[in-house]
Amino acid sequence: MSPNPVRIAMWSGPRNISTAMMRSFGGRSDCAVSDEPFYGAFLQTTGQRQPMADEVIASMDCDWHSVADAMRGPVPGGKPVWYQKHMPHHMVADISIADFPDHRHAFLIRDPDRVVASYAAKRLEVTADDLGYARQLGYVDQAAQLTGKPPAILDSADILRDPESHLRALCSALEIPWDTGMLAWQAGGRTTDGVWAAHWYGRVLETTGFGGTESALPKLGQRERAVSDQCRDAYDRLSELRIRL
Repeated sequence: MSPNPVRIAMWSGPRNISTAMMRSFGGRSDCAVSDEPFYGAFLQTTGQRQPMADEVIASMDCDWHSVADAMRGPVPGGKPVWYQKHMPHHMVADISIADFPDHRHAFLIRDPDRVVASYAAKRLEVTADDLGYARQLGYVDQAAQLTGKPPAILDSADILRDPESHLRALCSALEIPWDTGMLAWQAGGRTTDGVWAAHWYGRVLETTGFGGTESALPKLGQRERAVSDQCRDAYDRLSELRIRL
């Protein structure tokens, strides 16, 4: 095991190309990845009836403190870098970003119109809390307090438009070397994918790299528009802080 491994906590809302980003880090020769390790604890605590909830709970450690200990513990495979895909809205117990002072924190954001449209296609109902923008914004402030410097924030639209430049900038911000393996990966599932991949990861399982520039913003129904509008201010504030090239 590396004597001083780098543990990266990437905080993202759902439907934010977060799985593609996990694939990108998984393409590095030096990196282990973990897929939403607090999802089971979140479902068990809240009782939310999300798709495959029973299967998710049965497949995971659902003890908040045990999971947190694991995320601070030995890196799988003894790798020098550990990429952990986290969702801020999952953190509903007494464990939070403050419990990871030695992690290097980064944030992935996406326009809420796109997120709401994508999420609503997978679940019948969606709320602003489900998307986690407000908690993400709060975690950005906490990350800065933990580390003494602003965390890296990337917008998915920027990554899709110019993957290499933005991934290089992210690696620089995280103080890890660049690896060209981040730009392409093999299609298909991974043993590190959560059991929920069967429901949520349909398109990304077919990808071999980041897609191109996103199309025009989707048209939303009245209910979805209201949810997106609730998230807009937090997204705009996060966007102002994002990496710009």
